[in-house]
Amino acid sequence: MQQFLRDNMTTLYLVRHGETVDNANQIMQGQTQGMLNENGIRQAQEVSEAWKDRQIDVVIASDLKRSIDTARIIAEPHGLEVITTPLLRERDWGDFTGRFIPDLKNEVWPENIETLENLLSRAGEFIAYVKETFPGKKVLAVGHGIINKAVQAVYYEKPMNEVQRMMNAEVRELEL
Repeated sequence: MQQFLRDNMTTLYLVRHGETVDNANQIMQGQTQGMLNENGIRQAQEVSEAWKDRQIDVVIASDLKRSIDTARIIAEPHGLEVITTPLLRERDWGDFTGRFIPDLKNEVWPENIETLENLLSRAGEFIAYVKETFPGKKVLAVGHGIINKAVQAVYYEKPMNEVQRMMNAEVRELEL
């Protein structure tokens, strides 16, 4: 029985996309496409090189360009296509999108920011999707800082403020 459970265990390698032009300029990207900068491309290449000999069965990315580009670089040595999903999109920051992050510190949050409840629900849906669709597989998923934090909050059953921030191109492992 133990062996059966282990064989059906899905391993999720959760990755944050490489650094973007907007990350470097402290611009709130939200659900904009974003573009990797030279450092972000290098970060994705470093993950690709470090993971080229590790088993990866499936590569998933948010449907935003910065995640897709990161995932393609990582997937290349494995010859895998990148599956995209809106479940891994970054939080929708509403009217804060496109703004300089330090300027937002004392501002009242606009009503059109995606609710924490919706974000956590999406994170839970993503975990369920991976478990149900890829049982027993090694799945590398490239998302974003806040949605990845939400995925981990749901997984560990912790408030989001207790989940450590992920750096660009950082990888964390979750057993589903």
